[in-house]
Amino acid sequence: MTPQGDDGRGAQIVMAHGGGGELTRRLLAEHIVPPLANDLLDPMTDSAVLPPIAGRLCLTTDAFVVQPLEFPGGDIGTLAVCGTVNDLAVMGAVPIALSLAMVIEEGLALDTLDRIVASIARSASEAGVVIATGDTKVVERRDTEGMTITTAGVGQVRQDANLAAGRIGPGDVLILNGHLAEHGLAVMSARKGLSFQTDLLSDVAPLGGLVQALLDSGADVKFLRDPTRGGLAGLLADLADETSLGIEIDEQAVPVTPATRNTADMLGLDVLTVANEGKVVAAVSADDADAALAACRAHPLGRAGAVIGRFVHAEVPLVEMMTSVGGRRIVSRPYGEDLPRIC
Repeated sequence: MTPQGDDGRGAQIVMAHGGGGELTRRLLAEHIVPPLANDLLDPMTDSAVLPPIAGRLCLTTDAFVVQPLEFPGGDIGTLAVCGTVNDLAVMGAVPIALSLAMVIEEGLALDTLDRIVASIARSASEAGVVIATGDTKVVERRDTEGMTITTAGVGQVRQDANLAAGRIGPGDVLILNGHLAEHGLAVMSARKGLSFQTDLLSDVAPLGGLVQALLDSGADVKFLRDPTRGGLAGLLADLADETSLGIEIDEQAVPVTPATRNTADMLGLDVLTVANEGKVVAAVSADDADAALAACRAHPLGRAGAVIGRFVHAEVPLVEMMTSVGGRRIVSRPYGEDLPRIC
């Protein structure tokens, strides 16, 4: 049995690709390892041996089950790398190495796999990190669009990083680096059964460079987090709980593009609850807000950055939005999951 026709087209993953034999060797040697080659991965040993690392280390892990695998502005490979390095970045860590485990379904086109692996390599290069080790499994066809990916990342925490929700106090401000809800809505626009036209692209991007610029600005950055699942609403609700402070958000200050707003309205979604993959929220001392915002806007991923709100004393720690019509509304975390399998 061969995984492709005589003309080399139509090649697909078959169960034998996961059997540990010749087809497994070919899958790794021809489709997976070459784009990811680096000094840590190249020995192909059971574990990667990392160089000595001084100071504090940060370790994170994540799983990615997005449907469809490819969407406007990215794919599951880009998402896996960026999601993991961003979790390191918001801890004040510079990424060193990632692990990559792919569970591939039989029937996945090899050219699709090639595009996703190329995206992994490209995103890792952009983030300044290497894929140091990994694993590949092949399973029977399921309903997960052909592939799931699990990554883990290790990074070195900057000596000057002092990031903790407990450092936030009344008067501190919140900075958002750009337009909300682009990732979740871009994925939704590509999902089966939806045919509306949109210019939306996922915002998926590695945030390490932007975070380093914020920390280098001299501003007292007290807390960082990326508003992924649950969106900005979920992140702010968590922060109110963690700090026992109220949060006031200015609706007119929150960056949202018209295309995003219109698409969310069409789908009956609140942009505050939609997931993002290239956004970061920073809690900063009010005295340093201008310096932090300038550093954010000087970076390509922060040009639409804005101060969107502040922390206040409150008897009950709630998030309130000052609406564009002059009223107030409580912002709550989403009850469930509006957009399944977006990351």
